[in-house]
Amino acid sequence: MPVPRSTERRMIAEIPPRSGTAFRLAAGQHLRVIDPEGGQVSDMLAFAADDPREALSNGRTFDYEETIRLGEGNRLWSNRSRPLLEIVEDRAGLHDFLLTPCSEATFRHFYPGKPVHRGCFGNLAEALAPFGIEPDAIPVAFNIFMNVPVGRDGRIKVDPPTTKPGDFIRFRALADLIIGLTACSAYDSCGGTFKPIHYAIEAG
Repeated sequence: MPVPRSTERRMIAEIPPRSGTAFRLAAGQHLRVIDPEGGQVSDMLAFAADDPREALSNGRTFDYEETIRLGEGNRLWSNRSRPLLEIVEDRAGLHDFLLTPCSEATFRHFYPGKPVHRGCFGNLAEALAPFGIEPDAIPVAFNIFMNVPVGRDGRIKVDPPTTKPGDFIRFRALADLIIGLTACSAYDSCGGTFKPIHYAIEAG
């Protein structure tokens, strides 16, 4: 569970390494996701609070934003063609919206011989269950701080994040939302180390 940390201006919550959480975000509120130590990925999901069958969609987002490199000024769209979040500030500048949350199957496929972890998928499934969101409803996540270069031949790879301590991205909610958020558990995504993620909900 997230651990509140007080600051002069806001409350910051911590997601411990290899775990996740879920919470409500009201329309107009801002969500700041922070990499406190550098080099850590955070998987984010968003669902409409009034009907969680409406969820973040990478396909709709790529289509309407006309790019796969999303950053400041871009919006993240739902499967019903409605913008759910706007990126209003981005100190990191590199994120991924291609790859699905890591899972037990991911670990068995890519990391034979290493301990299997339930991954971001398992962490998100547990965190979202109280909101009535089942595992099969989990879409591709917006992978904050994740470094996924795409080669000219179309092949992809996963490199360590380029974030420095304190780098962050800030979103504005365009609807009442349920947010799922993790500190990613995959070896490659985080350069082989696992660190916490901080987040803060702020007034718009």
